[in-house]
Amino acid sequence: MRARDRRAEDRPFDPPPELRAMRERAPMSRVRLWDGSTPWLVTRFADQRAVLGDPRVSADMTRPDYPRQAPGPGGTLSFIGMDDPEHARLRRMVGAAFAVKKVEAMRPMVQGIVDRAVDALLAGPKPVDLVEAFALPVPSLVICELLDVPYDDHDFFQRNSRTIINRDSTPGQRATAMGELGRYLGALVVAKLERPGDDLLSRLGGKIRSGDLTVPEATQMAVLLLIAGHETTANMIALSTLLLLRHPDQLALLRDSDDPAVATRAVEELLRYLTITHGGRRRVATEDMEVAGCPVKAGEGFVLPNEIANRDPEAFPDPDRLDLTRQARHHLAFGFGVHQCLGQPLARLELEVVYRTLYRRVPGLRLAVDFEDVPFKHDGFVYGVHELPVTW
Repeated sequence: MRARDRRAEDRPFDPPPELRAMRERAPMSRVRLWDGSTPWLVTRFADQRAVLGDPRVSADMTRPDYPRQAPGPGGTLSFIGMDDPEHARLRRMVGAAFAVKKVEAMRPMVQGIVDRAVDALLAGPKPVDLVEAFALPVPSLVICELLDVPYDDHDFFQRNSRTIINRDSTPGQRATAMGELGRYLGALVVAKLERPGDDLLSRLGGKIRSGDLTVPEATQMAVLLLIAGHETTANMIALSTLLLLRHPDQLALLRDSDDPAVATRAVEELLRYLTITHGGRRRVATEDMEVAGCPVKAGEGFVLPNEIANRDPEAFPDPDRLDLTRQARHHLAFGFGVHQCLGQPLARLELEVVYRTLYRRVPGLRLAVDFEDVPFKHDGFVYGVHELPVTW
């Protein structure tokens, strides 16, 4: 097991206390990044929504004044780092696959994957690492099914995904991992041009044949969907399970209810409470504007740490209390505005199915180590745990 990270010692599920202090003292303040730039740190819920929804704010990662998270090439991972109209054009190419009705039709498939994963868990040895045995395979199998990517290659794409989202990766390591994933998925996309099926890569192939997409554009999209489709959900499954084990009253509320609405509300509250995408969404002003009474000049950047906005008492009364009965769907875990997460219906479905299945079928689930020995992911842009040893 990895050595314990001392930063997880006090309140590992909560935003850093420095962010809380800044939200209360100076909700708009300058911060210095790795490259010496000084963008605005925006900490209040209402102000973050205002910035994310403002058409005078750019998400274009190739702009020289964009407040990038780490050194490296100034490229972008498909449409999430673009502005309209190019953002809207590319997003439309895959948007239909994540429509609510389309995703709901996937429920039996997702339920089957979760049931088989729980079967394997119960039939296997214990204690077991829930990350490797359950939290990572479930969303990986779902996204492989959606894209028609061979699950047998999961070690390859999971290893490269971890390199890309790891804060400690060098620019060279990140570029190598992106290149390997790009070549792998590019070959699958090209193969779909000859042998299309009923999957998302085949639909991207159809857009290539019609002239709406190029092969590099389709490949970039495939890389984005593969990474985002399993990393975030896998971390949510493991981290929320650990959180619920620390709150047995809330776990019992979720486990013992037959009302589907209980799980639906639980998904939103856990997304709000944990907000696992760390490092802050990044934007840059394209015109002079004002935010929270502060003048912002064109070319000045924004860093928007959603984890502290989702603990804003103005938006969520008693925000540091986990309450699975709370109406929390207005949280910012998926962002806000035109760049709000495309895959959120699928993430919600997967989490709901997991929460309604795992804890009921394994009612005695408990930690197999001391809580203090659980290794948290302070080295990634997506927060979670490296391992979660459990037994029952």
